[in-house]
Amino acid sequence: MTSVSATNPTTAVDWQSKSMADRRKSRYAAEARLKGYGVAAIVFALGFLVFLIGSISLTGYRAFTQTMVEIEIDLSAAAIDKNDLMGADWRGVVRDALKVYGGDISRRDQKEYFGLFTDQAPYLVRDEVMADPAKLVGKHSYKIPMSDPADQLAKGQVDRSIPEDQRRVTDKQIAYFDALVAKGAVSSPFNWGLFFNPDSRFPELAGLSGAISGSFWTLLVTLAISLPIGIAAAIYLEEFAPKNRWTDLIEVNINNLAAVPSIIFGLLGLAVFLGWFGLPRSAPLVGGLVLSLMTLPTLIITTRNSLKSVPSSIREAALGIGASKHEAIFHHILPLAMPAVMTGTIISLARALGETAPLLLIGMNAFITSEPGGVMDAATALPTQIYIWADSPERGFVARTSAAILVLLGFLIVMNGIAIYLRQRFERRW
Repeated sequence: MTSVSATNPTTAVDWQSKSMADRRKSRYAAEARLKGYGVAAIVFALGFLVFLIGSISLTGYRAFTQTMVEIEIDLSAAAIDKNDLMGADWRGVVRDALKVYGGDISRRDQKEYFGLFTDQAPYLVRDEVMADPAKLVGKHSYKIPMSDPADQLAKGQVDRSIPEDQRRVTDKQIAYFDALVAKGAVSSPFNWGLFFNPDSRFPELAGLSGAISGSFWTLLVTLAISLPIGIAAAIYLEEFAPKNRWTDLIEVNINNLAAVPSIIFGLLGLAVFLGWFGLPRSAPLVGGLVLSLMTLPTLIITTRNSLKSVPSSIREAALGIGASKHEAIFHHILPLAMPAVMTGTIISLARALGETAPLLLIGMNAFITSEPGGVMDAATALPTQIYIWADSPERGFVARTSAAILVLLGFLIVMNGIAIYLRQRFERRW
């Protein structure tokens, strides 16, 4: 079969010739290579993602359990004044109970034995009794966290075969620990304290409740500021603003601000909100203001694109039946664009949740052992809490750092999942 060449009408082309077959084969091979490159890139990216998540999970899964020792204490036999629980000798009460489980321990070896348990054990028992005064009568069980070295020993992170001076636990402590295990006093339940305890200098007691609360208040301030301002700015620029050099300048600056590094917004918050306005350092209010400035450009751009995606026929129909421009926007255009706007808002908040640099500059990396009660109280956030634990010399914080990263990733996955659901559930296709 022959055909006339398009470049030279007088020349006939034989599409069944060997040269044309070679050309087709070369084109098909190039297409196959392009597909292969795409598949290889996806596999490469997924491999890195699996390696990252896997390495974090292998390190952090240990922090989701905590080694505990269960002891029984009969406070009715102890000299505890129920009218002065704070002044009681709780350290002596707890140590006397622990000695019963340790057996015959010489005075010289008591320091090593008590080193298996957290130093805060007396205060934990005290708080539990103050919450339930009925425990002052009779014998009751108490679960006490073991110290970080004992916790690592229980989880197999301590090599018993190496010399004693090269590990954190001594031979006597290992013997005491094995004796407690043989008595059935040691257990490894799920570590709810990781979520419900505030930060602590003791790894076995450190938790994320303060950081989670701080992130909640910070994102609440961010949402309250960025959502109305971002939507209002987008509506004005898209529907009302005249097209001139000033609006062009504003649009260029908005696009540029969306690409500014987050640490610049942190410096701005440090200079303006803390320096000029005198707002409290480490407060979620300041963190929310800084993150609002950072998310506003992205939210404005997303909202404008959402408004543009609504067909112009909707606008023209509303205006044609006598609606004002204000009514056409708020009764027809904005409701149809709102699913995309909410998706962009959630994605912007998810990005703000993972920001660390601006929060470090405004002091949200302080050591705070209580949950914030509002936007003016000192607080940390999940990213800064991860930074604090990663910088800690205690080995027990290594697993907790990875566990905190997994918790943060979990929140980000949930927020992005909500965004995907809203987009698929309410998106209108034109």
